[in-house]
Amino acid sequence: MTGSTAALVSFAESSALLHELAGVEVSVKQVERAAEALGAEIAADERACVEKMGAVAPTMYLGMDGTGVPMRAAEVAGRAGKQSDGSAKTREAKLVTVWTAESRDAEDKPVRDPGSITYSAAIESAAASDTSPNRSDFAERVLREATRRSFTQAARCGVLGDGSVWIWNTAKELFPRAIQILDRYHAKQALHQAAQSIFGATGDGNQWATARCTELDDGQLRAIVHALRSHAAASAEATKYALYIYRNRARMRYPKFHAQGLCTSTGVLEAGCKVAIGTRLKRSGMHWTVNGANAIIALRCSKLSGRFEDFWERRSSQAAT
Repeated sequence: MTGSTAALVSFAESSALLHELAGVEVSVKQVERAAEALGAEIAADERACVEKMGAVAPTMYLGMDGTGVPMRAAEVAGRAGKQSDGSAKTREAKLVTVWTAESRDAEDKPVRDPGSITYSAAIESAAASDTSPNRSDFAERVLREATRRSFTQAARCGVLGDGSVWIWNTAKELFPRAIQILDRYHAKQALHQAAQSIFGATGDGNQWATARCTELDDGQLRAIVHALRSHAAASAEATKYALYIYRNRARMRYPKFHAQGLCTSTGVLEAGCKVAIGTRLKRSGMHWTVNGANAIIALRCSKLSGRFEDFWERRSSQAAT
C-alpha cells in the first residue's frame, strides 16, 4: 500500500492516505524510506527481468524524451546548467516509451491504442565513450524496453523524438532500420518559440507562427527556412531554428508519413514526461537525490506500465524459495 500511494502522491500525502483509508499509522519518513527501498528493488528487477509483454502490432512506436528534475544542492554542485550564473538546479531524467497506434480517428489518422503504452526512465547518461565497448546506461534501458515490447519484430518501427542529438544517436545505434520522425508537437513548439524570439509577445508573432505551422503540415520546409533566415540579421535565434529545421528535414516529411499511415504526434511524448515524472517529482518545494528520484521513477513507471503486480509475484516467489 505504501508503494502504491507513494507512486501517486507525495510522501506526506501518502502517510495521510494510509491513515485515512486503511487506519495505518506510517510516518512521512517511514513512507519515504519504504517507498525508496521498494523503488530501488523495482529498478534492479527492471534491469534483471526482461520478459516479453503485449502483442506485436504491424507498426510499433518508440519515443525518447527528457525532463529536468529539481535536485538537492549537493547533487548539482559544480554542474553546468541554465541558471543565470551557469549553475544547475536540475538533473535530466530520460524517458523511453513504447506504444501502438492501430486505431484510427474520424479522419482516418492513427490514434494511440488504449493501454498500449509502457514507460521506463531514470536520471542516467545517454553518452558513452567512443572507445568504450559498452552502450550507455540509457541505451541499455531503451534496448530492454524495446525487447520487452518486441519493438524490432514489427513490420514497421518508428522512433519519435524532439530533435535532441542524443535521441537520434541512440536510435541510430540500436534501431538502424527504424523510421525517424521528429515529433510534430515539438516541431510546432519550436516554431512558436522562434516567433517569440523574433517578435516578442505580439500578435504578429502568433500570426507568423500559425503560418509556419501550416507550412510544416504541408511539407513546405524550404519556405519555413526561408522565412526564418529573413530574420537572421535581427535575431540569432532565427538562425538557430533554421538550422534545427534543416538538420531534421528528413525526420519532418509529414505529408509522406501521413500517406504511409504513420503517427507523427499522438500526444505520447509531450505527456510522457509529465505523466511518468513531472506529476510526481516536480511539485512545488520538492528537491531530490539522484537515488531517491530514480527509485520513485522506477516505482511510478512500474505502476503506469502495468508491471507492478508482476514484480510482486516475482518478489513473493523469491521470498518463498
